[in-house]
Amino acid sequence: MSNSSLQSLHVHPVKSVAGCAPGEVVMEPWGPAGDRRWTLIDSDSKVVTQRQQPRLALASAEPLPGGGVRLTAPGLEPLTVDVPEPSGTSVMEIFGRKVEAVPAHEVAHAWFSEYLAAPVRLMHLDDPAHRRPLDPDFALPGETVSLADGFPLLVTTAASLDALNSLIAQGDHPDEGPLPMSRFRPNAVVDGTAPWTEDDWRRIAIGEVSFRVAKPCGRCVITTTDQLTGERGKEPLRTLARHRRFGDQLVFGQNLVPETTGTLRVGDPVRVLA
Repeated sequence: MSNSSLQSLHVHPVKSVAGCAPGEVVMEPWGPAGDRRWTLIDSDSKVVTQRQQPRLALASAEPLPGGGVRLTAPGLEPLTVDVPEPSGTSVMEIFGRKVEAVPAHEVAHAWFSEYLAAPVRLMHLDDPAHRRPLDPDFALPGETVSLADGFPLLVTTAASLDALNSLIAQGDHPDEGPLPMSRFRPNAVVDGTAPWTEDDWRRIAIGEVSFRVAKPCGRCVITTTDQLTGERGKEPLRTLARHRRFGDQLVFGQNLVPETTGTLRVGDPVRVLA
């Protein structure tokens, strides 16, 4: 691991929407600054992701100073959405748990509803320090997370993607590979490791920030969605099911919880602490 480094960083301001790849990000206790602070919900106040709406992959959200976002999507005029005034929260449901968040302006609801041809509302997580506790099975007291699936930081390695693509090439759907890393929507991609070495990590440091490894990342149907077209295939889930099944989960990447805060920069050294 002596030559391992941070190859890229990825921030997705709106959950399940395309984001950006900055050169550096501030790591906050609940995730990278600006990452997954916004989400869509349906008429039942349940979070909407690419699981239900693969077309979300084609929309994009650019973070703006102050926490707002600039939205773009095929067929629509771009829209700038400011952080909503703290005029009261609404309860929404994310993976079976209730979380309070603040509705965006009606214009944002209408913009996304037109794009998806379905009634949705855009919500903003106003207070990530208190709104959504981490899964108690993997958390220390007081730890919280943004609107990411489960944990503050998702890390993957370039070597493991190469290994997975080699397995896909030998499988039933070789024409679906090689897959880009965007299928896995990580926050941080590490270069210079051996394939699957992240399975053995317990604590790591990326530059000045240390993390504990909470659990491997179980993958869902979003990984089968081409992030450039919104079309779905069989891979990588078919290959993960054959080669990367851990219990009832198909695993690629590791979920991290920061032990400290600081700035992550592309090129930072990555060290295994335990």
